Amino acid sequence: MTSATTYPQLTGEYTIDGAHSRIGFVARHAMVTKVRGSFNEFEGTFSLNGDDPAKSSAKVVIQTKSIDTRNADRDGHLRTNDFLSCDEHPTITFTSTSINQADEASFDVTGDLTIKGVTKTVTIPFSYEGTAKDPFGNDRVGFEGSTAINRRDYGVSFNAPLETGGVLVSDKVTLEFEISAIKSA
Repeated sequence: MTSATTYPQLTGEYTIDGAHSRIGFVARHAMVTKVRGSFNEFEGTFSLNGDDPAKSSAKVVIQTKSIDTRNADRDGHLRTNDFLSCDEHPTITFTSTSINQADEASFDVTGDLTIKGVTKTVTIPFSYEGTAKDPFGNDRVGFEGSTAINRRDYGVSFNAPLETGGVLVSDKVTLEFEISAIKSA
């Protein structure tokens, strides 16, 4: 963790390092367990203003076809119109509209999340995980965050009732972000 007085040193433009970051999700399956997955292809940039975090911004673009739950049949179904409709909607996007420092090492990033052509405002609480200079001389910064959304709000409404009551897939989906980004020279 860092003290707020070191945030000015973070000021700059950053590119998310996809090889060292994860954008994932968790949904309840059959009312008894959780299925975790991630998107393997995404890119993003953000601008940090360490003196005034409210002047910071971020944008992320996720390729929907890169969904990966470690099950080819399930991934194929998730790519159909029942869920993400990847052919018609090849990307999920998030563009920040405001960033507020919540406490010494936490930030609430509010923005427009677009899934399947539907845009809703969400707030993602992020924690600052630190900075490092990697062996290649890159300045890195790390942030982690998560938020829950209702997939039906985005037109993702497929489900199946269970004999024992309940449904196959929860409406609540938790989005997870583990971000390592490299500062532009």
